[in-house]
Amino acid sequence: MQKLFLLLGLFSLQLTLAQFGKNCELRQFKINAINPGVEYEMALGVNSTLDLRVAWQASIEPASENAIEDYDFFPAITLQNRYYHNFNGRYQRGRQIYGNSGNYLAPSVAVFSPDARLVDNRPVDGIHGYGGLVYGIQRSFNSGFSFSIDAGAGYYVGPFRGGIQPIINLSIGWIVSEKRWCIGR
Repeated sequence: MQKLFLLLGLFSLQLTLAQFGKNCELRQFKINAINPGVEYEMALGVNSTLDLRVAWQASIEPASENAIEDYDFFPAITLQNRYYHNFNGRYQRGRQIYGNSGNYLAPSVAVFSPDARLVDNRPVDGIHGYGGLVYGIQRSFNSGFSFSIDAGAGYYVGPFRGGIQPIINLSIGWIVSEKRWCIGR
């Protein structure tokens, strides 16, 4: 009976170790320069993270008739659940996975809180946001320099007629605090 409990304990310990921190950084805090703000990324599992960004972010103006052509900066909160699909391949080829350097697929949600503004000669006031899916790359270097870019499509909602529009996020900055677990070089 004791051997059974010992085997069960070892098996559950192996499952626990397999689920957390094998490839992803446990957590990292970044300062963004392009979209001024902060970003926090924490490991959820072997190859997945939760990324939270609070920034003054460039975005399309979804209330415009030519939304894709009109850009503006808005205060925003962005949340992504990133799944890095190529950590093992990068590691086997001798490439670095430090700082979650890899390619990812992520559901993405953002909320923008702009002031009242005039768009196409119409007053627009209130928050807007999107929910969608993006594909991206992130690279981090030993110096702390980090960048990520992702693109996809999302459904925008707010004080305008909602619709599907493109999503493009760019983050360039520095890792200022980290809790490493990454097995990469």
